[in-house]
Amino acid sequence: MPFQFSKHYTREEARALLPQVRQWLEELNEQRRKLEKFDERLTRLLGLGDDLGGDLVNRWVKCLGEIKGLLLKFQTREIQVKDLERGLIDFPAFVGGKEVFLCWEKDDEDIEYWHDLHTGYAGRERLD
Repeated sequence: MPFQFSKHYTREEARALLPQVRQWLEELNEQRRKLEKFDERLTRLLGLGDDLGGDLVNRWVKCLGEIKGLLLKFQTREIQVKDLERGLIDFPAFVGGKEVFLCWEKDDEDIEYWHDLHTGYAGRERLD
């Protein structure tokens, strides 16, 4: 049976990436806050019937590009961002010869849980 992911992480490999993953999450949340502010301003201006363009729209587009670039860092490594707000991340892995996810949240010190590909967070179990 073919595997769903081509990249699988050992617990040690995933651990080694945590400082970088934390940084990317921080940058993503910062860009998301900026985007929300741009969206509010653009929506207000549209409601007033103003023409849009110029610096505000350029900064909005640049912000979208930054978010896309950060998400691509996860995607190219096949790391799953499950909940940006919580910083919930899944790393494809093998546990007991079975393809699973190593599960981590931004406030966790270490990677301590795994879950089946289809059960999600509710089905997570502690690693040995």
